[in-house]
Amino acid sequence: MPRYTPEQLAKRNASVWTDIQIILAPVQFIFFVIGVVVTTLYTNGFIVSGFYWVSIAILFKTLFFGLLFTTGMFFEKEIFDQWVYSKEFLWEDIGSTVAAFFHLFYFYLAYFGYPREVLVWDAYLAYFTYVVNAMQYLTRIILEKRNERRLRMEGQL
Repeated sequence: MPRYTPEQLAKRNASVWTDIQIILAPVQFIFFVIGVVVTTLYTNGFIVSGFYWVSIAILFKTLFFGLLFTTGMFFEKEIFDQWVYSKEFLWEDIGSTVAAFFHLFYFYLAYFGYPREVLVWDAYLAYFTYVVNAMQYLTRIILEKRNERRLRMEGQL
């Protein structure tokens, strides 16, 4: 179900924020993979013995998540004239909010001295919510690219 009008598609394709998102999203994915690998290696007692590596990994993942969310807000404002939770991006923004909660909740738990086992489970939960959220965005991209091709074939773009 396409959500961009032909005018919004033109804005999206011309926006610097689109380019920034295209660059940052794969970087965030790399931090996700590193985080999952480091956390899994630590959990299984293989190669990674220092728990701080788990925290460093989720810290960088969280920072890039926040950077992508923030640049996404500028994108949304430029294209849909609303900073966040525009009707066109509502479910993606809700998914991002849930994922951001679990990423940040890790540091809340760490600050209050929760056991490492709890922190590891929250890290996995943060990574899982990121995957669900990323799947929303990938699905959207695929559907919107199909819509864009259809509009081009109909001469509307």
